[in-house]
Amino acid sequence: MMTPRPIAICILAASLCWCARNVTAQNAAPADEHAPAAPPFSGGGAGTFPTRPNSPQAALDRGKALYKTNCAYCHGEDARGGENGGNNLLRSDYLMKDKVGEVLSSFLQTTISAEHKFSFTNGQVADLAAFIHDFRVNSRDPGRMRPPTILVGDAKAGQAYFQAKCAACHSATGDLKGIATRISDPRNLQQTWLMPMLVNTRPGGGPADGPASNVPRVTVTVTQSDGQKVEGRLGRIDDFFLTLTQADGTSRSFRRDGETPKVEVHDPMKPHKDLLPGYSDADIHNLTAYLVTFK
Repeated sequence: MMTPRPIAICILAASLCWCARNVTAQNAAPADEHAPAAPPFSGGGAGTFPTRPNSPQAALDRGKALYKTNCAYCHGEDARGGENGGNNLLRSDYLMKDKVGEVLSSFLQTTISAEHKFSFTNGQVADLAAFIHDFRVNSRDPGRMRPPTILVGDAKAGQAYFQAKCAACHSATGDLKGIATRISDPRNLQQTWLMPMLVNTRPGGGPADGPASNVPRVTVTVTQSDGQKVEGRLGRIDDFFLTLTQADGTSRSFRRDGETPKVEVHDPMKPHKDLLPGYSDADIHNLTAYLVTFK
């Protein structure tokens, strides 16, 4: 059994060792101020895929030229699949495993599909892979190769379409006056006139109040079995249940059993919805080109 004196000596020795180590750490040379910092995490948030190292711009330009000439027709301008049967290359097992063209090159040389038998050099395949890998991929797909502008239509043809299909309810000098100033982005303007209720919507159905939408709310008339009618702003409707809010703010709920009670929905967007199946791409482009003149 140790006496109190040896125990005290052990404690003192341990304390001296700790102090010496602490002084040594304080006197150590400071870290190099110019040393490169650790690279930040480039995850970009939930749903973001890891990014690849940037390739030289010259390689990207060569790869882009090769892609547009040989691949874009089937796989689309943004490599996410095209209208001619090409799959999404960014989700392709070959491209996901590829780093600098080594897997892509093997696929192009060994595939039994005749349409993929290109006479690419290894350098060209590396450039092509660099271009495809340069697309940024995440759950929201911000890397899509969007066209520089959607204003590719004929404004005069759009005016003729407007007079034929829209002028009964809308006017360039009335409700739509200045709409191109209020909604300056042509993409947002196009989406707004295609289906205004999709802009600034609220849960429960119908557009929300606010400057982005002045479309009247969907209303409903319920005729009960005793003939009494209840009218109000539609809240929710399905095959079994309906809710509405009356003008005085009272909420009402009704159970539905087939055609009982009788329900009449008054949707101010019905004319727009009826037109949707009949629009051609040219109609959409032309009408948007005309609406952007409503300054």
